Amino acid sequence: MKLAVFGSPVANSLSPRIHQKFALQCGLEIEYQAIEATEGEFRGKLALFAGDGARGCNVTAPLKHEAWKLANRCSESALRAHAANTLVFFGANEWFADSTDGQGLVNDMESIADCRLEGARICLLGAGGAAASVLGALLESKPDSLVVANRTRERADELSEMHSELGTVDSCAPNELDTREPFDVIINATSLGHSGSAPALSPGWLKPDGLVYDMNYGKAAEPLRQLCKQENIRYSDGLGMLVEQAALSFRMWTGKTPDSAEVLRELRGSAA
Repeated sequence: MKLAVFGSPVANSLSPRIHQKFALQCGLEIEYQAIEATEGEFRGKLALFAGDGARGCNVTAPLKHEAWKLANRCSESALRAHAANTLVFFGANEWFADSTDGQGLVNDMESIADCRLEGARICLLGAGGAAASVLGALLESKPDSLVVANRTRERADELSEMHSELGTVDSCAPNELDTREPFDVIINATSLGHSGSAPALSPGWLKPDGLVYDMNYGKAAEPLRQLCKQENIRYSDGLGMLVEQAALSFRMWTGKTPDSAEVLRELRGSAA
């Protein structure tokens, strides 16, 4: 089965390793490539890949919006996000787009000890593509309240309005969080970690037993990890989200449900 991940840069992607582990678990043989593609190259490379009998692919930055636009059909989650991280090919010209990021995030967070999303007060930092890809799934987990905080308030308002039919979403600028009741969970959906920075974060924004969840992993997670360590705040990176969203993609392509927890333990063990 021919599979791949498209993105730029993508050479260091963990996706080939993760999916090979899934395939080994399920007794399947796959060929999973990492294909470098700029936005200008993506359409042509994707068409060649699908035309060569591939089953599907993952899509990472900066191509998720284009992947959604190129598909013939899409899921509700991809439609809300205006982005897709998973494509399934039903022939060379019929492509189905889905976004497994949101459910992958929820699945990972619900596996963390003492982390419950239902009935929780949640703050989502950022209102870009990463936030858009997970907001719907977070609302479907039935939190008590959900606030989108973003430096550009208008973008937070727009994202909240796009998801208003799923539940009540509030929006604000980060400096307004000082006036809010403390949250159970703060989720970092900003890209600041990729430039070596962490978002502004006050311990007062969280309940004493609250959790900061960073959708970044690896080097991009280090700035916020270190900030939380200094402030004695409970923290989790997004490596589990990466594995969980991959497991959902794998099931779409193969019909098999891999043991994502086992793969996550292996990845964390090898990184230790």
